[in-house]
Amino acid sequence: MTETPSPDRTLDTKGLLCPMPIVKLSRAVKEMGSKQVILMEATDPGAIPDVAAWSRQTGNALLAQDQVGKVMRFWIQKA
Repeated sequence: MTETPSPDRTLDTKGLLCPMPIVKLSRAVKEMGSKQVILMEATDPGAIPDVAAWSRQTGNALLAQDQVGKVMRFWIQKA
């Protein structure tokens, strides 16, 4: 996971605690077209394992992730 793809949509979940980042991510992805990429930004440390588990369970690909300060960023491609 080195190069970050250009997102079709950005979702700001900074300041929200579990489970809200995943709830909002699920809703946002349902509105997107197949193969589109969403960038989710979160500050809840629980988002790291939550996004990975959600990705495995839903089949939506976690393309990349990184952290800048307290903000974790996840690039997810809709299946």
